Amino acid sequence: MNPYSHRQVARIAAPLIISNATVPLLGAVDTAVMGHMDAPDYLAAVAVGSSLFSILYLGFNFLRMGTTGLAAQAFGRAQNTELRTVLAQALLSALVLGAALILLQGLLGSSGLALIGAEGFVEKLAQTYFDIRIWSAPATLCNFVLLGWFIGMQNGRAPLILLVVTTGVNILLDLLFVLGMGMETDGVALASALAEYIGLMCGLALLRPILRDNPGSWQLEQILNLGRFRKLLSVNANLLIRTMSLLFTFFFITAQGMRMGPAILAANAVLLNFQHITAYLLDGLANAAEALVGRAVGEGSESGLDQAVRVSLQWSLAVALFFSAAYLLAGDALIRLLTGLPEIRLVAGEYLPWMILSPLISVWSFLFDGVYVGATRAREMRNTMLVSTFLVFLPAWYFTQGLHNHGLWLAFTLFMAARGLTMGWMYQRMRSNGELLNSNG
Repeated sequence: MNPYSHRQVARIAAPLIISNATVPLLGAVDTAVMGHMDAPDYLAAVAVGSSLFSILYLGFNFLRMGTTGLAAQAFGRAQNTELRTVLAQALLSALVLGAALILLQGLLGSSGLALIGAEGFVEKLAQTYFDIRIWSAPATLCNFVLLGWFIGMQNGRAPLILLVVTTGVNILLDLLFVLGMGMETDGVALASALAEYIGLMCGLALLRPILRDNPGSWQLEQILNLGRFRKLLSVNANLLIRTMSLLFTFFFITAQGMRMGPAILAANAVLLNFQHITAYLLDGLANAAEALVGRAVGEGSESGLDQAVRVSLQWSLAVALFFSAAYLLAGDALIRLLTGLPEIRLVAGEYLPWMILSPLISVWSFLFDGVYVGATRAREMRNTMLVSTFLVFLPAWYFTQGLHNHGLWLAFTLFMAARGLTMGWMYQRMRSNGELLNSNG
């Protein structure tokens, strides 16, 4: 079977799309559970707490991306011992970083809430949420590594099982703690923390058959050799800067929403679920592009690289068109599903057109993220993200403040457009120069 065909993309991407869809589903359930309580403060507090963990947890998603690119290239070269070294080094990094987050929880929590500007009852609820969920850090970061390694192995089934188990347990515990036991934001946070550890146990169990089918050796000297960490650290450092810049924009949207009032904050939290649903599903195709591009780079195949990009683009555009149409036809119904508060429904509906436009603008950056991750071009990812954030997003917001929340969403839309344009331009340049098959990170 052609490893870069439509069939191969579908084989990898289909389970990843399903598994990625479980992540925004969880956010939607959290929003729905809190959105149907008797005051918007609960929903606002979860929005604030979730934004903090978008930085503290998803901010470390470089562990997933860096592992994917390096594992996919080792897979393309059929270096099974190297596959084990990449996995072990990434897991060690995740454990160290997770322990550091727990040790720094007091500083991180208080600083994050202060930066967002949470006050009063919302701040108290958000602090409770943070204090509980932070204990999931080691498990969450290790799960990022496992997901990345599975994808690099061209395996979509294992991430599907891992994420479905984690999300399913989380949703069940959400309902048990909040609706069954009368807990509030503390129940949502506890459900998330416990689910991550159960997911980690599941992921470790999934490793065994994959390692058995790809025999190799664990070389402790190579795993602990600091020189061997150099490329992993170089890739991850650039991806960290890139990811923090991306999440800064979401943090900024939440912070500005807080300053515009609880109704805008809650409405933006509802609308961000649209963006997250689109993002995680397009990420499924980007993940397939990561696996296939990484394999092509490992094999040194120019034709494989071109096929991987072309087929991934075709699938991504089809998905983006589907979501724009779905939000146009059913966006109001989705808002009603996410919150029962009439005021929040009305405000969210006013800004719905931005969500209808978003998939068509965002699709390009998701595709090129996958290409760059597979080729471990982390430095270029960092540079294009910094340009889009600080030379497009912030200036656009500054000059459109008179449009209030519409200005905020306009700035975000221009930010996503700038990402796609800059990454597309740089891809064409690297492809013309033959640089993409030189995976220097």
